[in-house]
Amino acid sequence: QVQLVESGGGLVQAGGSLRLSCAASGHTFSSSTMGWFRQAPGKEREIVSANRLSGGATYYADSVKGRFTMSRDNAKNTVYLQMNNLQPSEPAVYYCAAAFDVGVVVTATDYDYWGQGTQVTVSS
Repeated sequence: QVQLVESGGGLVQAGGSLRLSCAASGHTFSSSTMGWFRQAPGKEREIVSANRLSGGATYYADSVKGRFTMSRDNAKNTVYLQMNNLQPSEPAVYYCAAAFDVGVVVTATDYDYWGQGTQVTVSS
């Protein structure tokens, strides 16, 4: 059974940084696509970043380009999201998600497995 466990959320001042982690288990992840999404209250879940663990380009939403970096440790089946210069508009629950046998997909419905989410709060 695939399990995704996020950690690293918390409270940060505007302009600050956080690093989220997503530990995956229960499947061979070498060919998986991993994505980071976020959902603010009253809003739809939106893609933040995505890439394939086997390599290739990483997708970033325009709103986070240059500030967020997605990386992975294949040996640990863990992906990370380094978030710098967080903005007051970005508090949300951040989720990691996994999809298999697809390319770099950016729509929530393309993902088969989800973590429980981790809350990110940004104070102004």
